[in-house]
Amino acid sequence: MIVELGHFALILALAVALIQATVPLIGADRRWSSWMAVAEPAALIQLLLIGFSFAALTWAFVTSDFSLKLVVENSHTMKPMIYKISGVWGNHEGSMLLWVLILALFGAAVTLFGGNLPATLKARVLSVQAMIAVAFLAFIVLTSNPFLRLAMPPMNGQDMNPLLQDPGLAFHPPFLYLGYVGLSMSFSFAVAALLEGRVDAAWGRWVRPWTLAAWIFLTIGIALGSWWAYYELGWGGFWFWDPVENASFMPWLFAAALLHSAIVVEKREALKSWTILLAILAFGFSLIGTFLVRSGVITSVHAFANDPQRGVFVLMILAVFMGGALTLFAARASTMEAKGIFALVSRESALVANNILLSVAAFVVFVGTIWPLVAEMGFGRKLSVGAPFFNAAFTPFMIVLALILPIGAILPWKRGDLGRAILPLRGALVLSLALGALIWAMQTGRSALGPVGVLLAAWVILGALTDLWLRSGRGDVASRLSRLSRLPRADWGRGLAHAGFGATIFAVAAINTWSVEDIRVVKPGAPFALGPYEITLASVDEVEGPNYTSSRATMNITRDGRPVATLYPEKRSYTFARMPTTEAAIDYGLTRDLYLVIGDKQDDGSWAVRSYIKAFANWIWLGALMMAGGGVLSLSDRRYRIAAGARRNVNAVPAE
Repeated sequence: MIVELGHFALILALAVALIQATVPLIGADRRWSSWMAVAEPAALIQLLLIGFSFAALTWAFVTSDFSLKLVVENSHTMKPMIYKISGVWGNHEGSMLLWVLILALFGAAVTLFGGNLPATLKARVLSVQAMIAVAFLAFIVLTSNPFLRLAMPPMNGQDMNPLLQDPGLAFHPPFLYLGYVGLSMSFSFAVAALLEGRVDAAWGRWVRPWTLAAWIFLTIGIALGSWWAYYELGWGGFWFWDPVENASFMPWLFAAALLHSAIVVEKREALKSWTILLAILAFGFSLIGTFLVRSGVITSVHAFANDPQRGVFVLMILAVFMGGALTLFAARASTMEAKGIFALVSRESALVANNILLSVAAFVVFVGTIWPLVAEMGFGRKLSVGAPFFNAAFTPFMIVLALILPIGAILPWKRGDLGRAILPLRGALVLSLALGALIWAMQTGRSALGPVGVLLAAWVILGALTDLWLRSGRGDVASRLSRLSRLPRADWGRGLAHAGFGATIFAVAAINTWSVEDIRVVKPGAPFALGPYEITLASVDEVEGPNYTSSRATMNITRDGRPVATLYPEKRSYTFARMPTTEAAIDYGLTRDLYLVIGDKQDDGSWAVRSYIKAFANWIWLGALMMAGGGVLSLSDRRYRIAAGARRNVNAVPAE
């Protein structure tokens, strides 16, 4: 009965979304306040209905209701409870239900926290948000119903993909969807502004908190996925340039560009067209990611295996919203005349350069991702675009971005002097060059990637610290430190996010330059060397898990005769899914990870073993957390959270 109520609530949510998509939009056009007022209760009702539907599906998974087709295909009675719950979104149908739940959540958030928005703009934003909900609710109801019953329920289910039965993958999709779907708010604000024919400083301030929140969630989601790939897939890689990884990375790049562009709109009322276009592209690439994951056109460990007809439906949604928004953008181009004028050397110009670099980098990733599809469809050739292309084509843009970032943060608005801007950064530049030269001298004969990475990372981090120090004003050290502690949280957030970017640059360079790899066959009791460490395979035992059997190795690690760690890598075989997985064992450290993987048993009783020293691996996720933390600090700044600067009789309905 609960399942049927969940299905009914989903259909009812579609009807409510239709009302929300049309009535407030007409009301905003005619200035009918009563019609515009429909948007807020409709958004809340839509959230309640979809929330109940999602709860009903979760109940079916938790109670192992095998009369439901989706539960049979993605669960089992022996599966741990956390994976029964994560199984709700570990499939196509359930993940789409989570998608629309988050969409409704953001719409309700505008209702609850958007009291300072003009009435017409708020009505239009909620209407556009509801249009997106209509499209995806119709997609679920017509092609991806999660509540399909089976006439003859089996006694047990088929279990979920073992690779997804992991804590990292339990939390990765919700955060990723909060970012993906959160960018719908930027899109809705952009389309609403185009419909109103007004993009001004107030709009720039209104759109920034929603974009920032989505970017934070997307950053955390990508970091969780990268961490999962690092420890779960057994090769110690953190990024494979997989098409689905790229599908989440491209919106992140556009969202980062949008955040910086919105600053210029807010401060100088310039780059209006550019900012609107970025808002459209950021969500558009989120839809492209949805298409790639669900169309069946790519093969990926992240992708859902579904028939291409569903992909065609998503492609139609993409065409309607992207095509419609871009058409409206072209029609309203004359209303987005920039007011602020700025010189070639200015903070505005630096932000323009930042946005161009991020956007072009995103398009490079896009071309590399879809080129195999284009080659196969257009030329009948099967091509593979891998890491060498992406590393060679993408990295230069990040190097240039890192070089200009500290200078751009210090340049004044409107007009600046490059020499005067670089002057306070002399110390940061000298220290960065010294660190790069030191690393170069210490690693004679190795790749230049390490020294260059250290130089760029130090330049970005020290530049962020210099920017904060300059904002403390003049005077003695004590008074400047006192003023520094009172700086707005947004300033600290920007500095922390930029420093996180620098930390990530350093970690990527370090792990690719100074890591050590060893692959060999090892007999129990026989030690082998890995860098300065000695590793001994003590034993391999058969272990029973809740829904798998495991060959678990005991491996002792010593250094100069002193014990360092005992690790237990596993090779698991899941009973019901009939699929093996590799569970790496990792001794985490600040400067290195010891990473051990057990492989297959050989005929002579020995075992295949892969072992690695991963240099500064944890700094990758530390940098991501710093970037996300910087975003949270900025979001907590009252000026950005409630758009205080835009309060001026905003709830009044403007006259024609």
